[in-house]
Amino acid sequence: MAKGYWIARVDVREPDRYKDYVAAAKPAFEKYGANFLARGGAITELEGQSRARNVVIEFPSMQHAVDCYNSPEYQIAAKIRQEIADAEMVVVEGI
Repeated sequence: MAKGYWIARVDVREPDRYKDYVAAAKPAFEKYGANFLARGGAITELEGQSRARNVVIEFPSMQHAVDCYNSPEYQIAAKIRQEIADAEMVVVEGI
């Protein structure tokens, strides 16, 4: 079974509230086996428009990745994130 990966590109508008999102998302990430491969950190722009924060999260499967996003636990966190940040998020199947 191929792993699934969240790829999120984020500009945080209210950094002081971002910790609230992180705390709210933690139960969903734990429940669905999330493994953070990249979270913030330095970037090198190569092409296109970048965002300040880039995150890659590995899940045991595509289904785990999608179920995590759609879970009631994560949707609580998503509402917080949507209030304080602009983001694009996709799930990509691993090889």
